[in-house]
Amino acid sequence: MESKVLYLIPALGILGLVVMAIKSSWVSRQSAGDENMVQLSTYIAEGAMAFLKAEWKVLAVFAAIAAAVLGWSGTLVETSSPVIALSFLIGAVFSATAGYFGMNIATKANVRTTQAARTSLKSALKVAFTGGTVMGLGVAGLAVLGLGSLFIIFYNIYVVSTGGTVNGMAMEKAIEVLAGFSLGAESIALFARVGGGIYTKAADVGADLVGKVEAGIPEDDVRNPATIADNVGDNVGDVAGMGADLFGSYVATILATMVLGREVIMAAGDNFGGLSPILLPMVIAGVGIIFSIIGCALVRISDDNGNVQKALNLGNWSSVILTTVACYFIVKWMLPESLTLRGHEFTSNGVFYAILVGSIVGALMSIVTEYYTAMGKRPVLSIVRQSDTGAATNIIGGLSVGMESTFVPTLILASGIYLSYYFAGLYGVAIAAAGMMATTAMQLAIDAFGPIADNAGGIAEMSGLPKEVRSRTDILDAVGNTTAATGKGFAIASAALTALALFAAFVGLAGIKSIDIYKAEVLAGLLVGGMIPFIFSSLAIAAVGRAAMAMVQEVRRQFREIPGIMEYKAKPEYDKCVAISTQASIKEMMLPGAIALVTPIIVGFAFGPEVLGGLLAGVTVSGVLMGMFQNNAGGAWDNAKKSFEAGVEINGKMEYKGSDAHKASVTGDTVGDPFKDTSGPSMNILIKLMSIVALIIAPHIK
Repeated sequence: MESKVLYLIPALGILGLVVMAIKSSWVSRQSAGDENMVQLSTYIAEGAMAFLKAEWKVLAVFAAIAAAVLGWSGTLVETSSPVIALSFLIGAVFSATAGYFGMNIATKANVRTTQAARTSLKSALKVAFTGGTVMGLGVAGLAVLGLGSLFIIFYNIYVVSTGGTVNGMAMEKAIEVLAGFSLGAESIALFARVGGGIYTKAADVGADLVGKVEAGIPEDDVRNPATIADNVGDNVGDVAGMGADLFGSYVATILATMVLGREVIMAAGDNFGGLSPILLPMVIAGVGIIFSIIGCALVRISDDNGNVQKALNLGNWSSVILTTVACYFIVKWMLPESLTLRGHEFTSNGVFYAILVGSIVGALMSIVTEYYTAMGKRPVLSIVRQSDTGAATNIIGGLSVGMESTFVPTLILASGIYLSYYFAGLYGVAIAAAGMMATTAMQLAIDAFGPIADNAGGIAEMSGLPKEVRSRTDILDAVGNTTAATGKGFAIASAALTALALFAAFVGLAGIKSIDIYKAEVLAGLLVGGMIPFIFSSLAIAAVGRAAMAMVQEVRRQFREIPGIMEYKAKPEYDKCVAISTQASIKEMMLPGAIALVTPIIVGFAFGPEVLGGLLAGVTVSGVLMGMFQNNAGGAWDNAKKSFEAGVEINGKMEYKGSDAHKASVTGDTVGDPFKDTSGPSMNILIKLMSIVALIIAPHIK
């Protein structure tokens, strides 16, 4: 039984990758439109690949140095091994590959979505969402395949071949080495998310401020020199960066549960050689791939009057409900009736209830986030109304909405942590996060279709296609803004639960019983940890500002020095703007990434595990709140701007695109861009990356 389940896990990962390949082939066979459309999409694809190659060159140097340090550190303690360096490199490569899969299909699906939108909204949704499905299944398939395969290898090397026990040092060593895979994934994810976020927002802000506000031309007008860079940014930030982000989050959540599962003591009745609590999160993730495939198949509308959001919700909730129901049978099959972790006794039913709590928390977080960021809801409408009196009141309104939006989600998260612990102790908290992340393939498909639709609208605008084409892509794009915000809310919720599980695992590996904040040094660590998300956000937002200034100056220069651009007689120098975003993002991503990696190492070795625990607690609380605030404020600002494009009533008067109120909303959206696409979504990676670094150095600082 043990061997069958062990090999079932990577097999389910392969299944996800096979379906991904089939979906990718289908997208590639769709019509890409006329020659002009193909040329524009080629510019975008080439710009995106140029960025990835430049980023990979820098990250390859980082990965080599980090792997060397990890390999050396693996020789210093009995519970690690130099093989952790190889595990780290595999995680880094898989994370980068996950981002590449998504970006590669997105740059094919964008122009094909535009072409499909010439026919119907139904066809456009099918192409865009299938492109998103490719990314979702690629990320989930790689994660399950990588984790499952490496666990089989390390389990046989360190446990089976030495005659070790599941609860002994041999298994601790196997999972410690496996943690290198997660560290590699999260490290690349942080750089990819920050670098991609800086790229996309520098281009977006530059294109908006000079193109829409100063020149008064549409967002994706072919005359705007920054428009290609803007569309490239959607791919490298919202697709490649997001793919690496969710890959790292997915892996970290499963790993945290496995680490705690190693400590679970079971009564008689386990048929898996004592491995069931360790294998359970990987099995749930694998089964989640199957139900995500089913959920993706349910996303469709009948005609142009179909409700896109409703179609996405049907697929999403179907996959969540089916996975949760399946988890009951999986838990009852795999776990014995009675289990104990660190003195806390619980049952297999308790484990299922914890999974159910995680699913409910994820659903509620998505619903609340949708409320705060969707068009037509009270929060966004309040920002719309405040745009009537200028940019200042628009920004005040957006900040207020973002801060307010942390209230209910925080209570939901707190309740989820309390209830999952009540049902199954610390293992319950971890398995709740694993249950929540089980349908990552579906969540990511919904998330990734938004940037594809956004690009499709840009290509439609630049190609001069009929207005009904752009109106169809705008419908998809507006829904995509909301799904992107809910996806980020989902990610930050999983980060909170996963961070607590990693925190508990760190405490166990570091050999400390508790963390006493009454101690001055621990309280100092707590305060420093609370500060980290603020300085991290400051660096990321400032980087966007500097890159955007360079972009604005370049766009103004081209309008000024290249005669005939506005009359369509001269072609803008798109490559100059692409180069500005590429160089700025590669340069500026290094310092924020270094802070996340180096801080726990310095604090851990200088002050010991208890102070490091205080640091992690501060980072987690502050980072979760900052992530929710920035994601929701940015999403609300964005859809407030889009409300004007559809037309909105303020004080009995209809306001449309081009009005003073709309211009104020563009300024607010510009402020919100780095919030929702650079620093905000990086918070969940920051939290988990610092926790994983602490977990890996824990044996060294006992």
